[in-house]
Amino acid sequence: MKEKTAALLNESKTARWIALILISSTMFFAYFFVDVVAPLQTMLETQYKWTPEVFGMLGGSEFFLNVFAFFLIFSGIILDKMGIRFTLITAGLTMVIGAALKFYALTPGFQGTGLAIWLDSFLTWVPSSAKLAFFGFSIFGVGVEMAGITVSKTIVKWFKGKEMALAMGLEMAVARLGVFAVFRLTPVFAENGGVSNSVFMGLAFLCVGFITFFIYTFMDRKLDKQMGVDKLEVSPEDEFKISDIKKIFTNPGFLAIAGLCVLFYSAIFPFQKFATDMLASKLSVDVKTAAAYFSYFPIGAMILTPFIGYFLDIKGKGATMMIFGAVLLTVSHLIFALVPAESFGVVTAIGTIVILGTAFSLVPASMWPSLPKIVEERYLGSAYGAIFWIQNIGLLAVPILIGWALTASNPGVSEKIAAGVEGVKYDYLVPELIFAGFGVLAFILAFVLKAVDRKHGYGLEKPNKIK
Repeated sequence: MKEKTAALLNESKTARWIALILISSTMFFAYFFVDVVAPLQTMLETQYKWTPEVFGMLGGSEFFLNVFAFFLIFSGIILDKMGIRFTLITAGLTMVIGAALKFYALTPGFQGTGLAIWLDSFLTWVPSSAKLAFFGFSIFGVGVEMAGITVSKTIVKWFKGKEMALAMGLEMAVARLGVFAVFRLTPVFAENGGVSNSVFMGLAFLCVGFITFFIYTFMDRKLDKQMGVDKLEVSPEDEFKISDIKKIFTNPGFLAIAGLCVLFYSAIFPFQKFATDMLASKLSVDVKTAAAYFSYFPIGAMILTPFIGYFLDIKGKGATMMIFGAVLLTVSHLIFALVPAESFGVVTAIGTIVILGTAFSLVPASMWPSLPKIVEERYLGSAYGAIFWIQNIGLLAVPILIGWALTASNPGVSEKIAAGVEGVKYDYLVPELIFAGFGVLAFILAFVLKAVDRKHGYGLEKPNKIK
């Protein structure tokens, strides 16, 4: 028995880190595509006649099918029933198909087609290009969230009892590098071919990401074969059941983490969609420069997340880390909201962006390794699916809310920008106060999570690494 354990592929440090590199590479490309048009809000307004509401709807559309068609719940069940390899390949193909549709929607060849004319026949205030882009992005959203929960369970499979939080932190750091890359490269791509060229490059990157997923499946198959997964029958008590969904949603630890997750991410990902224009407006700089400034946002997360993961593996304190993260989240958005433009210089902007990036490292690095402590492994995929589904409700609604709040608090500005009037800019006070409000609620819920942990003994404050 000892010889068999020593021979397992996940006992090899080299093998498990190679596995992590492969799956993390795909998430780098996926995160790049998520925000591929985020720095191009002004170009979409002037060239495609998209209003802030339409731009916000694009951000929310990524999560539409996951929320209303419950695809994330189904993704978790598929993961637990069909396994990691099947789910990774399905997720990769879905991302590529959805991205291809979004790309086609923004090409000149789409305009004037029968599909474009039909799409223009209803909801006439939303351009046909946006409607098809919504549809494609929602399909992509199914794939990227399916990939996210599968990658989380994959890391647990290879690193549980070892460097699990460090591995999750490194995976998140690589994904954040995709955010850095998109804010650096997308404006450059757009200068040489417009918005559609940026989306095409994102699609090309996703195709590379599908290949890295595919390569990983050979390692996963070998590990399963060594573990005898394909040969051994699963005992009834270890098999996933639909009734386990009820156990997930009645678990107080899960509910606390899910609430914290949706509040925290609602103040991060929707903000990324509007951050470039916010900085351009507040600093009175062009979009390319503003995007370059905001590209520093994931730097703090990239650098700190692996170290935080290592600390959590060795020392613990996961619930405490989430409290600190919520504080930094709130402070950064209050600075964006309340510091007047005349006092808001480049140093202040970049410093605040790095603070936000630090918050972005503290909470996710603590949150995702905590979930395996709260729920049983046999339905861990469904638990990740459920928490991502709850998160997606916020990520669907908040960009639309911010787009509406931006227009409502800046009457007439959208029309002037669409008409090409020079020097017109938005005031982001109200949207930033909304984001800060999410941070305050996350701070409160982080204390609730710590109390729940003390009561139920999940061990969120304990180290992840088993000595």
